[in-house]
Parts: sequence; C-alpha cells; structure tokens
Amino acid sequence: MRRFTCTKDLYREYLLTSCVRYSGLALSEVSPISLSHDGVSRWLKSKTFPPKEVWQSVQKLVDLDAPCVLIADDTVLDKRHSKKIETVHYQYSGNEHDVINGIGLVNMVWYSRDKDEYLPIDFRIYDKDCDGKTKNNHFQDMLHMAKHRGLTPDAVLMDSWYSSLENLKTIRDLEWDWVAGLRSNRVVNKKEQIKDLEIPEEGLEVWLRGYGYVTLFRFVSNERRTDYIATSLKNPTCEKVENLMKERWKVEVYHRELKQTCAIERCQSHSGRAQRNHICIAILSWIERQKKRLCKGITFYQQTWDNVKSAIADTLRLNLGFA
Repeated sequence: MRRFTCTKDLYREYLLTSCVRYSGLALSEVSPISLSHDGVSRWLKSKTFPPKEVWQSVQKLVDLDAPCVLIADDTVLDKRHSKKIETVHYQYSGNEHDVINGIGLVNMVWYSRDKDEYLPIDFRIYDKDCDGKTKNNHFQDMLHMAKHRGLTPDAVLMDSWYSSLENLKTIRDLEWDWVAGLRSNRVVNKKEQIKDLEIPEEGLEVWLRGYGYVTLFRFVSNERRTDYIATSLKNPTCEKVENLMKERWKVEVYHRELKQTCAIERCQSHSGRAQRNHICIAILSWIERQKKRLCKGITFYQQTWDNVKSAIADTLRLNLGFA
C-alpha cells in the first residue's frame, strides 16, 4: 500500500484538533490518508518552514495604518525531561523562576490599539551553537524586518531583558519610540542608580548613560514588587505609560495560549530541524484559532472543547444504548 507524505495543512489541523496525544504515531492513526508514523517523522525533518511563514499568514490581517505597538518577549519551551534534543539549552525561565532545559523562543507580536487584537508577526529560535546569535541579536533582526515590512508602531514595548543600550539605540535608529522596564541598578545621570532616585508620580527626566534623556516612572504593585519603566516618548504621562505596559501583557497571554492549546512544547523529535518546523506550524495553528476567535467570538479553550465534545457524545450514546 502506498504511503502518502504528510503535509503542512494536515499537521497544522492535527495540532488544532488533538488535545491529548501529539506524535507521529498518533497522527498516523487518525490521518484521513494512508500515513506511517515514520513518514511523519521523515517529513518533519526534511522540510523547512522559516519564520516568514508567520508573516505571510497574518499579513492581510495587519492594518499598517492603524495605531499599534510592537511587543517583544521570549519564552522557554520546557524540555527538562529531554536529554538528546537538538536546540535545547539550559536557560532561565521566567515562568518557572529557575534555569531549566528548554528551547528559547523569541517573539514579536503586533497589537492593534483600536481593536484590541494581537497577532504574532515574527519569531526566532535561540540556538547560539547553531547561528552564534544572542536573543538581543534576534530581537534587533526582527525590528529591522518589521521596518522593512512597513510597520509604524506608536512604540516598541519590552521588559528589562531587552532594554540594553544597543537595543534602545536600534529602535531610535529606526525612528521609533520605546517603553521598557529598567533594572533597579541601572545607572543614570552622574553615577546614580535608579533605585536611589526620588521619582514623582508625573515621572522624572533622567540622562540614560550612553543614550540620552528619557522619562522614568516608578510603579509599585505591592510591597515586594517595584517596576521602573522608562520611555523615549515625548511628554509622556503616568497613565499613558501604565496603559502601554498593560498592553505589553498581551504577549504573555499569547505565550500561554501557545503552550496550552497549540502543543508547541509537545514535539518529541531529536532533530533540531523537526523542532523548528513543529514550532512554526504550532504558531500557524495559533493563528488559525485566532482567526476563528476574531470572526466568531469563540475562545481558544471553547474551540478545544468543541473538537472533542461530539466524539464524547457519540461514545456515550453508543455505550448506553441510545439510538
């Protein structure tokens, strides 16, 4: 019997539909075409799905003229129980608050401020052994690519991990503004640390060493957490900066949805190429879910339940003898 090769559409739809098992064997068992589990593995290792596939998938949904922001952040795909997977490295996970074994995924998300909609527009895999690039290098590459694609954000939003001097200068060179978290020991003015400054509610203009004047704000969320937020925006208000940082939270929601509903961490292949392809297609599956949410108002979790409830209902009718 002829064994047909897997396809990107089939693999994506499998990630959208399954909520229990994610493997080549499981896909071969439910595939509508004749497919072997080895065929799925060979296909996943032989193809190349680059990050530009994500932009091609969302390009028509991104309004280049609408008020928007770009949000950059990274997440670690948990592979702590995997010992032989390529592209896996020990790195700090903000979710786990510890160093774990995983794959670093750097993302850039477009957020429409008018419609309260967000979409991924780019991503990079952190694998310094492969390409010699740091996460900051990937971040700068995505900024330049966003500029090339015609995006004109009101600001670029990021946390303190991406507020290095080189990153801030890159954004300035692109003629964009930024809003970023700064570490409490960041040096400003004449060798003063941020944590030692008296910062009024309306913000404080400071000289950021190596960059120039920026406006600094201090936000206290509870007794244990104080955030220092700086921006290059002209005449910013505390309310405006606070709202922008709330918009930055969309990338955290995106990361959670990727992991909980799109099986982005569930690929078991040892091949680095297979892992990269799986990650790209998982993001494409997220985009399909988002299109359905925007069009029909169905949440990601309701979409997952809709996929299985008919099968459960059929099994119950069969087991209980209902017609």
